[in-house]
Amino acid sequence: MKRPGKIVCVGRNYVEHARELGNEVPTEPLIFLKPPSSVIPDGAWIERPPQSTQVEHEGEIGVLIGKPLRRVSEQEALSGIAGIVAVNDVTARDLQRKDSQWTRAKGFDTFCPVGNVHEGPVDFNALELITKVNGEVRQRAHGSDMVFKIPMLLSFISHIMTLEPGDLVATGTPSGIGALRAGDTVEVTITGISRVRNPVRDVVQ
Repeated sequence: MKRPGKIVCVGRNYVEHARELGNEVPTEPLIFLKPPSSVIPDGAWIERPPQSTQVEHEGEIGVLIGKPLRRVSEQEALSGIAGIVAVNDVTARDLQRKDSQWTRAKGFDTFCPVGNVHEGPVDFNALELITKVNGEVRQRAHGSDMVFKIPMLLSFISHIMTLEPGDLVATGTPSGIGALRAGDTVEVTITGISRVRNPVRDVVQ
């Protein structure tokens, strides 16, 4: 997959994940951006930066945009989907708690592993998301567990900013987030659809 023009992410889109961080479920989608420079492919190193002592995984269902979406309805948004892709929204949790904005916590180089793109129709509610660390399941959820479903998210975002071909929308992470340490291997899978698997190391100076 080519580097996206922008990465629009959704926060607290699963009830149990909001609760595990002590947050309320938002009444409308909570969105933020990750920089395109954070993207890495399957197999590349996730690097833990020295600024953080609490780097965590966040497995997510990603949506690749195939045509411009501007102020579209939920039904119209469906025609703009080019594919579904596994995403790991790696987060420096200590910095996220420290900062009022999440750019630093979410924006380090290597903090957005992206898997292969699955093209073609899918049942969004049936999508199964699984995150493993060293082979142990940490997260498991389905698209039906989302507070705000994929068509609604795309419509909502398109009324704020135009989604353009190549953009990536990361739709939120379920409960089960946890630490990543040097030597770990983290794998995010959308069953039968997409996978991204990455080793972890500390930043090489």
